[in-house]
Amino acid sequence: MAKEKRTHEERTTDPAAQEMLYRADELGLSTAFTRVDELVPCNIGGAGMCCKLCGMGPCRLTKDGMTGICGATIDTIQARNFIRAIAAGSAAHSDHGRDMAFTLKAVANHQAEGYSIKDVAKLRMIASYYDIPIEGRSPEEIANDLADLYIAQFGQQKGELAPARRAPAKRQALWRDLGVMPRGIDREVVEALHRTHIGDDQDPVHILQHAVRTALSDGWGGSMIATDISDILFGTPAPILGQANLGVLRDDMVNVIVHGHEPTLSQMIVAASQDPEIIEYARSAGANGVNLSGICCTANEILMRQGIPAAGNFLHQELAILTGAVEAMVVDVQCIMQALTDLATNFHTKIITTSPKVRIKGALHIEFDEHKALTIAKEILRTAIDNYKNRGETHIPRVKENLVPGFSHEYINYMLGGSYRASFRPLNDAIMAGRIRGVAAIVGCNNPRSKQDYLHTYVSQELLKQDVLLVETGCGAIASAKLGLLLGEAGLDKVGPGLREVCEAIGIPPILHMGSCVDNTRILTVLTQMVEEGGLGDDIDQIPAVGLAPEWMSEKALSIGVYCMGSGVYVIFGGASPISGMPDRVSDSDLILRYISEGWEKLYGGKMEFVADPDEMVRRTLAHIDKKRAALGLPEYDPNRFGRSGDRRMLELESLPLPERVKALYGVAAD
Repeated sequence: MAKEKRTHEERTTDPAAQEMLYRADELGLSTAFTRVDELVPCNIGGAGMCCKLCGMGPCRLTKDGMTGICGATIDTIQARNFIRAIAAGSAAHSDHGRDMAFTLKAVANHQAEGYSIKDVAKLRMIASYYDIPIEGRSPEEIANDLADLYIAQFGQQKGELAPARRAPAKRQALWRDLGVMPRGIDREVVEALHRTHIGDDQDPVHILQHAVRTALSDGWGGSMIATDISDILFGTPAPILGQANLGVLRDDMVNVIVHGHEPTLSQMIVAASQDPEIIEYARSAGANGVNLSGICCTANEILMRQGIPAAGNFLHQELAILTGAVEAMVVDVQCIMQALTDLATNFHTKIITTSPKVRIKGALHIEFDEHKALTIAKEILRTAIDNYKNRGETHIPRVKENLVPGFSHEYINYMLGGSYRASFRPLNDAIMAGRIRGVAAIVGCNNPRSKQDYLHTYVSQELLKQDVLLVETGCGAIASAKLGLLLGEAGLDKVGPGLREVCEAIGIPPILHMGSCVDNTRILTVLTQMVEEGGLGDDIDQIPAVGLAPEWMSEKALSIGVYCMGSGVYVIFGGASPISGMPDRVSDSDLILRYISEGWEKLYGGKMEFVADPDEMVRRTLAHIDKKRAALGLPEYDPNRFGRSGDRRMLELESLPLPERVKALYGVAAD
């Protein structure tokens, strides 16, 4: 039975999205926002209590003490389903890293058209982590050796993943003691699938131990590799002005949206769109040029490096087509809805698939090859330009917001201390003093089963009021951008007094945009540098920090959550739990939920919990931060101690008559 339908205002907080949903109603078209109300999830499968790993099933466990045909218990089935999702998420992120490693190899050998090494300093720094010789060698020679090392991480069978040595020393020792230090990226994913074949691993705790190892191979392996190479090839991000939401589309230009996750193609399309030959071709078609924008994590990749606007996050992909103004949506991998091609038949938009891994029935396929990257990028743009003449009526919401993205961990280090004394010391000191209560990372997807962007932005704003500094990635960062929270001005009236002092002194927004989903590894690096700076313990689990994924929906999000937990972070997921039980019917169905919280906390110092209520997310976040502050012997958080220094205090003093100003400053009356 279909559940009660929501109003569009209940489906999304975004006025541009609401406008396009009403437009879809007028045209009689469906979107993920409406389809989700027509599909009722299976409460047994949704709780992870259905096993379909062999042909004897599916086995649906609905009663206390019930087992599958093979005798598998609820906790074993839930653990198996959970690790398989983590394996898929790790494979997706890590395959991204593999492709980047092959691209780096091609660039190093002058075999990748249009690419070059943009950040030689980062190349040399990364190479030094792995004892790759750098003195007296060309960037290409260094890059070739680094590419070989990174490619080897995927097929490595024994030993330890090389990037894992960048974790705090104490954390590395813990992983070795617990037997979860990753050996090779592909090995851990394959073993996760092998362990869950019928007749294999049937101890849920043992299964979940390998789930941690598999996720760590993503966070401290494939994802970290992807971020490193993206910075080396395309430049390490630094703050830049950008815009977000559907209002970035243009009536007078050829609109091309890049959507997906791999930056190799999107970066080349950016370059091609600025080529005089392509601009002239667009003008000959009657347009004023090519207007490029992004959706999902591809949006974050080109936003944080070139300032190319973001048309929206995950749930905006259909809405962009509904504008009637998009000549081509160019997709690669991950988070791409099959519904796009059917929706596009109602408009002139061409859906263009580009990855050898991804084809969609009804889409035009132009396969991308980094060896001919610029040539292929121009072919794609010409295809879009040729489609401009077919454009019909357009309906572009006049809604967009400015933002400042691009806070890589390198830039955060620089902004805190400058060129010659770059350091995380000021951040640690601000936390130790209590100006900053703690740090939270808000990451992850959109999920149409919750109100789009609401959980992201509500939790963000509530934590800012409590002097919690936020870092954000992925669709969560775009959600905050669309609300105007990624600007320095947002700190004037939306944050607590202590955090405001810090933001004003450094000149930063209270929410730092750190990139795409794979760039969650930047957050791991920041936490590691905070540990190494001193004063906040000797491992990540001692820092007053929390990770949140309020609107998660993908298997990648589960992998991210587990590798953050394994690194020592308390991780809170919003929405529904994939391993929740039905306590009124199955009394032992919460064993796995208890273990990934209480059990993992005893082992790793981090834990993972699923919390549906946003106020409870905030409460648990602040309670955890305060618990960690107390354990470090830091002063209890007191917002009344701060807020009358810095720019705010100077503005107050400037408003006073001169005699009162002198007395306030120096304690003496003016003559």
